[in-house]
Amino acid sequence: MNIFRKKQSPFWAEERIVIVEVNWLGDVLFSTPAIRAIRKKHPGAYIAALVVPRCKVLLMGNNYLDEVIALDEGGRYKGFAGKLRLVRDLRVRRFNVAYIFRPSLTRTLCLFLAGVRRRIGFTTKKTAFLLTDRVVFPKEKLHRADIYYYLVTGSRIPAGERYCDYFVSPDDRDFIEDFLKKHHLGQEKNLVTLHVGGNWDLKRWPKERFAQLIDILKDKYQMDVVISGAYSEHDLAKEISSLTRSKPFIACGLTTLKQLGVLFQKSAIVISADSGPLHVAAAVGARVLSLYGPTSPELTGPLSRDELPVLCGRQAPACQVPCYNLECKDNVCMSSITVEQVIGELEKRGWLKARQ
Repeated sequence: MNIFRKKQSPFWAEERIVIVEVNWLGDVLFSTPAIRAIRKKHPGAYIAALVVPRCKVLLMGNNYLDEVIALDEGGRYKGFAGKLRLVRDLRVRRFNVAYIFRPSLTRTLCLFLAGVRRRIGFTTKKTAFLLTDRVVFPKEKLHRADIYYYLVTGSRIPAGERYCDYFVSPDDRDFIEDFLKKHHLGQEKNLVTLHVGGNWDLKRWPKERFAQLIDILKDKYQMDVVISGAYSEHDLAKEISSLTRSKPFIACGLTTLKQLGVLFQKSAIVISADSGPLHVAAAVGARVLSLYGPTSPELTGPLSRDELPVLCGRQAPACQVPCYNLECKDNVCMSSITVEQVIGELEKRGWLKARQ
């Protein structure tokens, strides 16, 4: 399929499809193989994705989509009047098929009221009566990406398709090229980018471990180190930097998510715990080492065209994975991953070599 297909008006195609997306960065990326499957199944259709604003950027520029609609439930689509506005906006686009990746009574009802004739989703007690095509949720444990793909095809993602799509623009590439030159970073492919954050604390590797790793990367391997993240993670990055001798460059809040994808591509190595940016790095083909503790790589591990290493922490006897015990005191699953293990894995793969 030519991914640089000319996008079309919603009024030209007989099939007009809307995809009701999930709400988290990683999950939206995990849905992109299913989006490819929808395009393959409906090659001449007009296809739009309805997604929360914070995740919209992940799908912008996706060549399998004709439109990305921001589901702004805190603004334009807030409250009862907002839902009526959503119904109107969907009706104007004349969608006749919906794939519902995230079961939601409100969103499915809006599709029904907007006149979307075919509504395909997983069967739940709340939404089943509003669906025309009810898909029984698979009983076996599947990777999150396989679940969305199953809704579309009834099967897992085949081996050659187990990767996510993330499209960046020439402007994003130019920005990062200038960014690296301006800050004298990444000469001779010696750049390591660390993503130190996560959407909840238990998924984060301890600050002290990151600090030890940064000093080793600089002293033994002469690598430039960048800490990436959102602006809200700047204080965390500063704490880590304060524990180091060789101060890393803090890029938190200095890039968009698209530009961050290019930064990952330009890095010799990316190291991250389970997070949205980890899956961005995998999607753009970066060499990523993933650190997993309370979450399961079998269910939410990174997908890439290449095999990527994952280090999993040791679990306490009473622990179950995935674990959502936000009151956990010792976080043994992440703290059990050592700096020596990280360095050893990078050396084993030939990603790190000591420089004279």
